[in-house]
Amino acid sequence: MAKGHRSQIKRERNEQKDTRPSAKLSYARVSVQKACFVLDAIRGKDVKTAMAILEYNPRYASSLVKKLLASAIANAENNNGLNPENLYVAECYANQGPIMKRVRPRAQGRAYRIEKRMSNITIVLDEKK
Repeated sequence: MAKGHRSQIKRERNEQKDTRPSAKLSYARVSVQKACFVLDAIRGKDVKTAMAILEYNPRYASSLVKKLLASAIANAENNNGLNPENLYVAECYANQGPIMKRVRPRAQGRAYRIEKRMSNITIVLDEKK
């Protein structure tokens, strides 16, 4: 148990909070493995280059990540007052979300399970030093 007054505990917890601009997309209808192909291409790149990569990437996940990156840039401008030219993709990752389970009828009365996977995609930006 933490010692001190509740407001002091909250103050200490908020000091440790990450203040970098970010955006999160929950329940994206794309598997983690497919989303990571796109995220690996933009990790560490500056924002302008990352948007150009996503624009011409043929994968479905790139359209989702492009919208998410645009949202993260807008968050950086409006909430943190940062200049978009100085931003780069510090972190981007996809975690597994819930799985929709469906049934596919097969021969001789059997049923095969189909798993429609979802992911939670997060992009964190940071300013170049």
